[in-house]
Amino acid sequence: MSTLAPLRLLREPWNASEGNQSNATAGAGGAWCQGLDVPNELFLTLGLVSLVENLLVVAAILKNRNLHSPMYYFICCLAVSDMLVSVSNLAETLFMLLMEHGVLVIHASIIRHMDNIIDMLICSSVVSSLSFLGVIAVDRYITIFYALRYHSIMTLQRAVVTMASVWLASTVSSTVFITYYRNNAILLCLIGFFLFMLILMLVLYIHMFALARHHLRSISSQQKHPAVYRTSSLKGAVTLTILLGVFFICWGPFFFHLILIVTCPTNPFCTCFFGYFNLFLILIICNSVVDPLIYAFRSQELRRTLREVVLCSW
Repeated sequence: MSTLAPLRLLREPWNASEGNQSNATAGAGGAWCQGLDVPNELFLTLGLVSLVENLLVVAAILKNRNLHSPMYYFICCLAVSDMLVSVSNLAETLFMLLMEHGVLVIHASIIRHMDNIIDMLICSSVVSSLSFLGVIAVDRYITIFYALRYHSIMTLQRAVVTMASVWLASTVSSTVFITYYRNNAILLCLIGFFLFMLILMLVLYIHMFALARHHLRSISSQQKHPAVYRTSSLKGAVTLTILLGVFFICWGPFFFHLILIVTCPTNPFCTCFFGYFNLFLILIICNSVVDPLIYAFRSQELRRTLREVVLCSW
């Protein structure tokens, strides 16, 4: 019987037969090659935590007029993208649990349609999440390097156009992916998109960190407080490491999985790596849990509004 599976289309190479996959796995050997069985309950728990967190972020930004600015609109869109990751994961996990326990019986053809719809939702949320992470990095870069011209560069109209473009591109790209997923060119586009976002964030954040260090060095040399410079530089380095480290750790394994699907679909060791696909999905969901902590909850104004939202003082 057909069953639901998170991102079924990317779980393993479409052009590798089941027999080849089994033989390759047996050939590689070793306990690590058995893959990792992630309980559905873990998917469910992380999805619920992420959903609640990101709902609070959206509610806080909508409630406080002081947060109605392009920067917080981008953070709000990132939260909505992460919510889509959570909702699609929750929907699929709930269906899987109900079907496993015999509570829900669905025809195989309906299951395939549901799988395609949920996979499209997941792909759309993945692309939009990556896009808004890049947009937030660009927005911060403009804030620092073009502070006096920021409001003329990042107008509300341009912010709206940017957000609409990202959502439209995410929807179209996910539809194209579901339709042509057997074409390696589609996977190469996804991989290229991830590498572009990684390089973009790396260059922008390192440049921002370098400028901050330069200013701190100038201030410390004038005021003769080298300890302040070292402490601030360390904090900046820690922040930079968290931003880029979380991004790479959470997204890197999933896209490395895609690279292996394209480059070595039948290689025994690549086949073993495919067995950890659920772990890579868990990392993406963890990214949805961590994003609010990095991009939203560090704002004092947003934290204050969040307390009001939690206490229901609308």
